[in-house]
Amino acid sequence: MKYHIIINSVKTVDELKDAWTNEDYIVLLEKFGLEDVSESSTSELIELLFMGISDFEPEEAAAILLDYKLSDQLNENQIEQISHEMLLDKISEEYADISLHHQLFNINQLLHKAYNGTFPNAKATVVEFEITPNKDITKEVVLKAFDKTLANNSVIKRLFSNHLAGKEEFNEAESIVWKLTKIDDNSYRLITSEYWMSRDEFNDAEFDVTVIEFEDDED
Repeated sequence: MKYHIIINSVKTVDELKDAWTNEDYIVLLEKFGLEDVSESSTSELIELLFMGISDFEPEEAAAILLDYKLSDQLNENQIEQISHEMLLDKISEEYADISLHHQLFNINQLLHKAYNGTFPNAKATVVEFEITPNKDITKEVVLKAFDKTLANNSVIKRLFSNHLAGKEEFNEAESIVWKLTKIDDNSYRLITSEYWMSRDEFNDAEFDVTVIEFEDDED
């Protein structure tokens, strides 16, 4: 399938809007020992949460957040291990299971702000673009289209060159792209980790590309 792409903006951010809801903050405040805060505003909830978190050791706070967000995907030992590793490394970029990177990023950044930089500062990339024709647009299609403009040293190109070329099945695309949102007729917003693609790795702002679908030869 042939597409015409226009990259309108590429931004680097250190937090994602709406990553946490007021309901999340209220539940977490209870876990950190603070209750009766349901009437508080969002900014007040965040301030209270940071105060509550500061009463705990960084590893303890990390374990509480990991348990809250990922207890259905991580066991107790994994949570304990990650809670310690998060202080040393950008675990949202390095953890082996990339399907967890999105939530690990949100957890890491909340802790980074709560502890004034004790945790590493990870980054996300937000790309706003237009794609024509607006047909069969998926995370996989967009990543394959962006292959045309990304620099050769991009991590995604180095690790998934055959997948981007349609030579191998590309299930990982669902985890690499954290969110793909349609803005209007032909415009979309893509959110991913700076690890996969950074602002500096985009070359052409407008280009044509042929996206090749993977075809399994086995019947």
